[in-house]
Amino acid sequence: MNYIFYFLIVFSIIFSAFNGKLQDVVNAILSGADLSVKVAFSLIGIMAFWLGIMRIAEKAGVVDMFTKLVKPVARWLFNDIPSDSKAIGDIAMNFSANALGLTNAATPIGLKAMKELQEINKDKSSASNAMCMFLAMNTAGFQIIPATVIAVLVGIGYKHPTEIILPTLIVTGCAFIGAILTAKILQKFWRAQ
Repeated sequence: MNYIFYFLIVFSIIFSAFNGKLQDVVNAILSGADLSVKVAFSLIGIMAFWLGIMRIAEKAGVVDMFTKLVKPVARWLFNDIPSDSKAIGDIAMNFSANALGLTNAATPIGLKAMKELQEINKDKSSASNAMCMFLAMNTAGFQIIPATVIAVLVGIGYKHPTEIILPTLIVTGCAFIGAILTAKILQKFWRAQ
């Protein structure tokens, strides 16, 4: 991938030099670099804010309450996992963090959940149905609060960054339901051993 970007940059510079537009390319590079720094700083701010909110929610018991609400659904979706498995709790926590837009906080929990699923997997050389379902759910990325997208919109100076919440909820909700249905349907054709 690095070679592709390198080729595109070098090709753009050479092409612009032949067309007398080298100054425009240099200006675009510099303004893009400036914008990327502004977006990065706004991301730091919004991520610190939401991670702080998540910490407060954890201390107040809101995350545990949300996880308890999600746990029965997780047990139903992952009915081939033993009910005493720690994976169900990790899956519920991962879903909760993703739904709240805290994808950075959700990643370690998701990795832990996948490790737990691998431990109960009978065929260690291939993914189980539960692992495929979990991957499909994470790939769809259901979000109630798209914190990262809001941070990027704030960083580029968008006036109404929260306008993205409803469309994101609709799109990620449809993708999430589609991923679950697809995984459930395909499980009937490719049964885990």
